[in-house]
Amino acid sequence: MRKIKPLPAKALKTPAGKTATTVILTLVSATLSTAAMAVQRFPKPEFESTYTQPQTLVPLPRGEFLAWMDVFVLVVSLSIVTWLVLKKRSRLLVFAMSVFSLAYFGFYREGCVCSIGAIQNVSLALFDNTFALPLSVLLFFILPLVFTAFFGRTFCAAVCPFGALQDLFAFKPQALGSRLNTVLGILPYCYLGLAVLFAATGTDFIICRYDPFVGIFRFNASFGMFIFGGILLLSGVFIARPYCRFLCPYGVLLNWTSRFSRRHITITPKECIQCRLCEHSCPYDAIEIPVTSKSPESRPAMVKKMMLLTILVPFMVLISGYAGSRMQDTLAGADSRVKLAKEVMALSVMQDAGNSIQDDSFEIKAYKASGKTESQVYSEASAVLKKFYIGGWLFGGFIGLAIALMIGGRMIPVYRTDYVTNKGRCFSCLRCVDYCPVKS
Repeated sequence: MRKIKPLPAKALKTPAGKTATTVILTLVSATLSTAAMAVQRFPKPEFESTYTQPQTLVPLPRGEFLAWMDVFVLVVSLSIVTWLVLKKRSRLLVFAMSVFSLAYFGFYREGCVCSIGAIQNVSLALFDNTFALPLSVLLFFILPLVFTAFFGRTFCAAVCPFGALQDLFAFKPQALGSRLNTVLGILPYCYLGLAVLFAATGTDFIICRYDPFVGIFRFNASFGMFIFGGILLLSGVFIARPYCRFLCPYGVLLNWTSRFSRRHITITPKECIQCRLCEHSCPYDAIEIPVTSKSPESRPAMVKKMMLLTILVPFMVLISGYAGSRMQDTLAGADSRVKLAKEVMALSVMQDAGNSIQDDSFEIKAYKASGKTESQVYSEASAVLKKFYIGGWLFGGFIGLAIALMIGGRMIPVYRTDYVTNKGRCFSCLRCVDYCPVKS
């Protein structure tokens, strides 16, 4: 049998962030309860404490009913908004639907289950076969993507409560320009990559932990999250939907799928008359203005650019992947198993030095009660570090690929004769439609 090497001491000395064990255990417990598996799976901890463990309760049937009610409302809302966008082309009715979504999915259902947070549940289920993924959560993740692939980002237009809340503050949105949009546009890719990495390794659900709006919907936001959400909403007065555009990880997936939509909203229902009224109507910088050139780039120049991209893409992927792998220890420090190994090593060092510790931490008490040896704790932490090493390569490579493709998109010119929407960035809000004099 192959012996597992203990965790190197060097790997345990790196600084670590706060763990999310409580959040993960809560989500797993909720999933198992939904599946009617409310069974005491682990023995009660026998720590010396006055704490009394509450009795395990079977959830009421209404909980499962509400989950499917949410799915039903989601499907109906997506269908209605899509019809309003493509057929009625009414900004007023779309705004009314966004108010309904804000009231129902936001304040009534308190922002959960949401399609954004479902990224983590799906990621954990893909890499951990012991995690039971509720079908309702899976549908919340898939359904908006399916609608987007056919009809554009109608989910963002009036179904997502996060976008609807920010829309209420977009009083004087200003254009940011293509360069700044490109630079800030890399942030959602970083957020998505980290969310998948932490969820897949069973470390943390960072989207839930750092969500700026759920606490507002529930009226129980911490001071830090209240300030964070407030900053986003106030900045949304001048920068429309800052979270949706420059943070939302689900927006990356919607951006990709929307590019394949065949029935995406158009600014004008007929031929563009070049009136230029819609040119600055989009607060999200999603309108592509006509680009005509009497002397387009020569074939040799285009060949050189393609050759440069052929070299740039793999180079960026490799460099960024290597940089991600070097972040292995820092990223893994957020995992509870690595944190425990650090505390066990520190305790062992102090005991070897003859120093006594009067009060053990909760993690150390749990470790002593579990009966695990130091070698077992170090081996578990080593396995986590290995996952983060591989995940670091994948995360870094993903970011490098995204940056390389963004650079490539700016290098290759696209010639257009009409004003059209950028399918990836367009939220199907219909603001531009109101500016177009051609109505039918």
